[in-house]
Amino acid sequence: MSRASVQSSAPGKVILFGEHAVVYGQPAIAVPVSEVEARATIEPAPPSSGLSLVAADLGQRFTLSEAPPQDPLAVAARLTLSRLAAPVPDAKIIVRSSIPIASGLGSGAAVSTAIVRALAEFLGRPLPPADVSELVFEVEKIHHGTPSGIDNTVIAYEQPIYFVRTATSGPQLISVGAPFTLVIADTGLPSPTRRLVSQVRAEWQRDRARYETLFERIGDFAREGRRKIQTGDVEALGPLMDDNHALLIQLGVSSPALNELVDAARDAGALGAKLSGAGQGGNMLALVGAERAEDVTGALRQAGATHVIRTTVE
Repeated sequence: MSRASVQSSAPGKVILFGEHAVVYGQPAIAVPVSEVEARATIEPAPPSSGLSLVAADLGQRFTLSEAPPQDPLAVAARLTLSRLAAPVPDAKIIVRSSIPIASGLGSGAAVSTAIVRALAEFLGRPLPPADVSELVFEVEKIHHGTPSGIDNTVIAYEQPIYFVRTATSGPQLISVGAPFTLVIADTGLPSPTRRLVSQVRAEWQRDRARYETLFERIGDFAREGRRKIQTGDVEALGPLMDDNHALLIQLGVSSPALNELVDAARDAGALGAKLSGAGQGGNMLALVGAERAEDVTGALRQAGATHVIRTTVE
């Protein structure tokens, strides 16, 4: 067992195509966002003190033995110890994150990933991305009820992925034919993922034919988007994003705040724009060319975005 301090991090993420439809077997594309991250630091503690977790950003501090059964931080630690068949170490895990909570950037999955990675490393038994993703998926069930699995996958692998929930072959890493830039803007409103996933499921159960047609069309954008990314046909992604957003409006998961930011980005010269994540709050993203990136960023701030991030996918 390691007795030195260990630090691990995990990036945020955005979904480029496929929100909600991915829960129903359609493909989705997600990309990491390294401009924001969660970080877990593990320090040795005195003998017999057990494992404690400190998350100042969340106002949490507790020992693993005292933690509630469904606390996500504690569950991430317990699952890692169970996977490694390791005893509880005498250590302190300090968690910090610059990823906004409930914004569609994968805050919960990133924090869990950082904890799993750091604890495994501290114990001298680092885990491969597939194992990290599997453990974090179990924690995601606490956050989202019926998660698609895309957040834990893209964050654990830290690469653009093409994800199909029902695929037996696992996630497919996407080779990027040409770099492209996204501007991500936060509405400042929380995105109630668990409630929205349940809402869409209830509507699907009431009218399966209509909703499965919408899901299939959204899946088509992900399939075509992967081809455009691989061939480097970046500008062609824009109209796909616009059309994907229109279908998300039909699903009832957009909102006036998201639509206003999407319109502001398009008016400022974005090649395409859409909401990203569960919807109603959280983030939208815009595809921009280098010559319009500043204009789009400024327009989004002027339209009321609380945070704006620029990231390049390559």
